[in-house]
Amino acid sequence: MKINGLELRWLGHASFLIKIEDKNKIIYVDPYNLRDNLEKADFIFITHNHYDHCSLIDLKKIVKEGTKIISPADCQSILSKIEEKVEVEIIGPDMEKDFQDFRVISVPAYNTDKTFHPKESSWVGYVIKIKEVIIYHAGDTDLIPEMQKLTGHKQQGKTFIALLPVGGRFTMSADEAAEAAKIIKPTIAIPMHWGSIIGSEEDAKEFCELCKESEIQTEILEKD
Repeated sequence: MKINGLELRWLGHASFLIKIEDKNKIIYVDPYNLRDNLEKADFIFITHNHYDHCSLIDLKKIVKEGTKIISPADCQSILSKIEEKVEVEIIGPDMEKDFQDFRVISVPAYNTDKTFHPKESSWVGYVIKIKEVIIYHAGDTDLIPEMQKLTGHKQQGKTFIALLPVGGRFTMSADEAAEAAKIIKPTIAIPMHWGSIIGSEEDAKEFCELCKESEIQTEILEKD
């Protein structure tokens, strides 16, 4: 997907690549099960320390000297095994970080009725603001009260993209994610956390159908 000078690519599961085309900057979120020969990362954002979000073998494929990795504190033992000289910044919920070409706000991500992603772990999703585009990567989360605050990120003249997990069991199901989309009110909602480990294409399609009932635009991205 290309929009307003950005390229957004789904790499499978909850993994995305964002390219700021005029700056030639490469951002990854939760790289996992990557194909070979992808562009090297300028920035990597990790939502939590589970193997399918903080994957050493995949990080090694895309880091270069000077790559900045932003992650919760409990990812440090994994990140310390990276041989290249990278810069690691620790983040928790409700923090803001400014980089030269974009701003990032971390938001809570947790389960409400499951034990896989406890709130006390301080894991996160990310709101990434780049020029006229705002991208919300929800991380592994249920439908949580904090999502009410995300409606404020939809601003006039800006495109607000929400990347929402739909696979169920560990995260929101398709219908719960559609309810989240109703609350968040993005310009476009994209299903993730399906097609690998948990969740199917049918879950992604069900999410899109439910969003259509609320007149929320959706798109299922093809895996890169």
